[in-house]
Amino acid sequence: MNELISLIIPTHNERDNITPLLERLECALSGYNYEAIFIDDNSADGTAKMIASLASKYPVKLIVRKDKRGLASAVVDGLSHISGKIITVMDADLQHPPEIIPNLLKEIEAGANTVIASRYVKGGSCPGWRLSRKLNSRGAIFLAHLLLPATRQISDPMSGFFMFKKGVLTGANLEPLGYKILLEILAAGNFKRVAEVPFAFGSRNDGKSKLNAGQQIAYLRHLFNLMKRTGELTRFFKFALVGASGIGVNEGLYWLLTRLTSLVGSLDIWAVVISTETSVITNFILNNYFTFADRSQPGLKSFLKRLLRFNLVSLVGISITVGMFYILTRFFGVQEPYDLLALLTGITMAMLWNYLANNWWTWKP
Repeated sequence: MNELISLIIPTHNERDNITPLLERLECALSGYNYEAIFIDDNSADGTAKMIASLASKYPVKLIVRKDKRGLASAVVDGLSHISGKIITVMDADLQHPPEIIPNLLKEIEAGANTVIASRYVKGGSCPGWRLSRKLNSRGAIFLAHLLLPATRQISDPMSGFFMFKKGVLTGANLEPLGYKILLEILAAGNFKRVAEVPFAFGSRNDGKSKLNAGQQIAYLRHLFNLMKRTGELTRFFKFALVGASGIGVNEGLYWLLTRLTSLVGSLDIWAVVISTETSVITNFILNNYFTFADRSQPGLKSFLKRLLRFNLVSLVGISITVGMFYILTRFFGVQEPYDLLALLTGITMAMLWNYLANNWWTWKP
C-alpha cells in the first residue's frame, strides 16, 4: 500500500511510553508510508519534550493543546493536521499493540472503509481485567446497542483502536464527549462496510489509567447527545406520544367496562386485559406509520409479521401492567377511584419495556 497512513495518538502524561511506542510502530509499519500525529494535552511529565526529541528519528508531528482536555476532542483536533487518506486512532499507552495495524490495513485493502480492532470478536480478549471492569465494558456496549441502532452490528463500538478512510467523515459533524470517539464516528459517519479484527487489549506498562467515574458520566451524556442528533430521542418521544394515546384508549375502555357494565369486583381483571389489548392494536398501527415510519416495509406480509412481534412484546408489557395492577389492588388494598392510578403505574412501567424491545426487534433497522 502506497497511501500515506496518518496515526492520531492523543497523549497526557505518557512520557515513558513514547519511545517504545515509536519503536514498535516503526517495526510494525516497515515498508509503509506513515506519520504519527501526537495531540498532547499539555502533559506535566515532559511527554511533549520526549516526542519532540524523537522527531528527527521518526515521522512525527506534535500538537500541544493548552486549553483543552479529552481524548475524543484530541482526535477531532488531530483530524485537521493529517496528510493521509487512511486514518488510524490509537492510544499511546501500549494497550493498543501497533503490530495489529497491518491487519487493519488488510481489511481496508479488501474493501472496508472502517476497521475496528475488537476485543469481542473471536480471537479478541481483555487479559487481566477484573470482573467489575468486564461488566462495566459490556454494560457500556449494551447501552450503545440498545439506544443507538447503528452500532448493533458491531461487537466493540467502544474500542479506541480503529482505522478508517478519510471519506467516512465527509459532511460529518463531530461533537464528542469524553473518550468514546469511535461511537461518535459510527453515529455521524458515512459507512459502506465495517470490519472487525481481533486483538488482545494489553496491560498498561507505565502511567495511570484515565478511566474514572467522571468519564462514565461523560459517556452517558454522550449517549444522550447522540440520541438527540441521530433522531433516536425524537423517536422515543413519538413512541411515548403514541403510548399516551394508548393510555387514553386503555383507561377509557377500562372505565366503560367497569362503570357501565357488570365487570366489577374480581372481573375487573378481565376489563384490564380487554382494554390493554385494544390499546396494543391501536398503538401498533400508529407506531408503524408514525414512530418507525423510516423502518416500515411495504406489503401485507411484513405488516402482519411486525404486528405479531409487537403483540409478543406487548404480552410481556401486558403481564407487567396486569401484574402491577393486581399487586397494588389485591396486596396493597388500592381501591376505587385510585384503581385508575394503579393501572396507570403498570402502564408506565410497561411502556419502557415496550419501546426498548420493539426498537430492538419489531422494527429492527
